[in-house]
Amino acid sequence: MIHICEVGPRDGLQNEKRHLSVQQRIELIERLMDSGIKKIEAVSFVNPKVVPQMSHPEEVLEGINRKKGVVIAGLVLNPKGLERALDTELDVIHFTLAVSDAFNLKNARRTVEQSTAEIEDMIRTVTVQGKPCVAILGTAFGCPFEGSISEDRVLEISEKFIKAGCRSITLADTTGLANPLQVKNLVTRFFETFGENFELGLHFHNTRGLGISNVFAGYESGVRHFDSSVGGTGGCPFAPKAVGNVCTEDIVNMFHSMGIETGINLEQLVSTALWLERQLDRRLDGMMMKLK
Repeated sequence: MIHICEVGPRDGLQNEKRHLSVQQRIELIERLMDSGIKKIEAVSFVNPKVVPQMSHPEEVLEGINRKKGVVIAGLVLNPKGLERALDTELDVIHFTLAVSDAFNLKNARRTVEQSTAEIEDMIRTVTVQGKPCVAILGTAFGCPFEGSISEDRVLEISEKFIKAGCRSITLADTTGLANPLQVKNLVTRFFETFGENFELGLHFHNTRGLGISNVFAGYESGVRHFDSSVGGTGGCPFAPKAVGNVCTEDIVNMFHSMGIETGINLEQLVSTALWLERQLDRRLDGMMMKLK
């Protein structure tokens, strides 16, 4: 069984020129739930002056008609954001940093060491409260500013978060630098270090056209948790030339074609991608939606 974390309402929208209203974002989330998506990264608690596309996360969460069995997650970058997130009905907290100093300084204005220590403290805070969390390690497969990233560095930071109480790690290819062999090698080392029963997720962008190939490489290496974005939307305001996430309906189609279950209604998901394309008033990157 494949587990998809749909990041379209957050990562998918954060770089869009057209800003969707609170109601449009709620409708997107509800459409995704109706298609069978079981986990959605719905919001992020960031400064609206920096990322206005993500403003009013509390209103979005309050407006969702929650569906039984669907997990709603939110992204947190700092203690102030965590305070806001803990005052909502979020099911899961997502923490993130870039394992590249150059990238993390641009994205969070902190060194990797500073962000790691801060996230360790925040993991302990949510663990004490009994709320699950996921630590997302950006630029895990390479950085546009620093180049290659040591696997040892990725594993060392992962270990710190695991020791702090985190039980889920996602390795993110923030700017689409990964290739399938690199994915296999890092995933293999991760499982060798922390065990195959640990929940490891992968997050790919399609900047160089290798997103879906990297998903398959991760699957072959034992990963069953993947982030993706409806319509292939996404991008990072701080990453030069970064394009969208690997497309949800495209990877669902790949898995279904191989007889691997996702629990997602592909036709309904494609309809949601086409709806989102109309809301954003631009052509989206997904392939399955172009067959309609």
